[in-house]
Amino acid sequence: MASPGSYIRSAARATSSAYRRLPIRWRLAGGSALLTLVILLGFAAIVGVLTTRSLRADFNRETASAADDLRKTISLQIVTEGENQFRVRLDADSPKLNDYDASLNPVIRVVFRTGEVVAQTTNAPYLPPPRTLREDYAGYRIESRPIPTSAGTFFVQYARRLSDVDASANRVRVFLGLGVLGGAALALLAGLATATRAMAPITRLTDTARTIARTRDPSLTIPHPESSDEVSELASTLESMLYALNEARGETEATLARQRQFVADASHELRTPLTSVLANLELLEMELEGEQREAAASALRSSRRMRRLVADLLLLARADAGRMAPRVPVDLSEVVTEAAGELEPVAGDHQISVSAPPGAELEGARDELHRLTLNLLENALRHTDPGTAVEATVERIDGEIVLSVEDDGPGISPELRDKVFERFFRGDGDRSGSSGLGLSIVQAVADSHDGTVSLEEPLDGRGARFVVRFPARR
Repeated sequence: MASPGSYIRSAARATSSAYRRLPIRWRLAGGSALLTLVILLGFAAIVGVLTTRSLRADFNRETASAADDLRKTISLQIVTEGENQFRVRLDADSPKLNDYDASLNPVIRVVFRTGEVVAQTTNAPYLPPPRTLREDYAGYRIESRPIPTSAGTFFVQYARRLSDVDASANRVRVFLGLGVLGGAALALLAGLATATRAMAPITRLTDTARTIARTRDPSLTIPHPESSDEVSELASTLESMLYALNEARGETEATLARQRQFVADASHELRTPLTSVLANLELLEMELEGEQREAAASALRSSRRMRRLVADLLLLARADAGRMAPRVPVDLSEVVTEAAGELEPVAGDHQISVSAPPGAELEGARDELHRLTLNLLENALRHTDPGTAVEATVERIDGEIVLSVEDDGPGISPELRDKVFERFFRGDGDRSGSSGLGLSIVQAVADSHDGTVSLEEPLDGRGARFVVRFPARR
């Protein structure tokens, strides 16, 4: 069973965590309001105590003064009615008890020492016989004063409800409580307004930072506050940082541009000597015999692979540099049919089927689209067992030309799905001898034609299914 201390610590941690999650302006305004509340509570407590004491002192003084005044103004008339018998009544010159301090609604009685009533106000409650000059009884403050006469000593009792002064004290407390709450609320509002205004420069910095994050443009100007304070220093620091990042970005982009240019130029320059080498090797293969012929054939195969790799690198370099081949109307169905026909002789035991009705036209570069289709079909042939089927489909769906290539192979494991389009990526156990650029070229060609390529779930549980979507020609 958890101890009370653990509950307290848990509550404290929860409160602290909730406080840290509040926006800074609310924390500043809340702290200001809390400090104001503490100050006002202390002030209200002092004022309340002093005011209550003053009210009670005034009440006591007024009650005693009224009793003293009555003792001086009341005169009694003694009427003798026989031996040792007399009757006491108020003299005609005495004030009328019901009219004395009528606004305060006091209780006034003139009594014998024993408490027997000589005269009293209307509906006066029972009061005990006078015992002391001042006493409290049944919610009344009673002031008793003696009135000596020839027939003995009588007493005038002047009483007022203690609830009168308590009501006044309660009104003071309510007024002070409302003042404290109102002051704290005003402090909260004022603190919010002040904190919001103080945080405005930081808000502008945040908005600018969001814009830079969205546009990835570090050259945007950082707003500077008019005052020279910590926020201004933060703005200057951010501006210096963005300036340095912009310079680093420019240097990186320049380096990458030089690298792309180098790859493109090198690939372009390599095409001519490779063409010459291939021609010479083809002649040598025809002229030589035996082992020399086999060596020439092996060199020819390697040179063809090198030519293919150089062509791939050149295409990717041009795509990175944003160099677009001329766009013309192209029927993708014809391109797919031609690519399938080109691979038919080397497909071996694979079965290639094509469903490509004519009319799937788009604006593009025919050679690049041919390379895209060829790479998708070669990828399917390379990673599936002999005797399995490879199917290529071209459809026009909702203003898009959709090319899908599906095979009956083992498929692609989930952990490799996000990597298959990376350059030079080859899956575990891939010994096909590919460069790992095939699917990267597919993605580059799709992007340059405002299209997309994705690896989707097979429709009928088959191996792998690649889908390329292009905007159709209007």
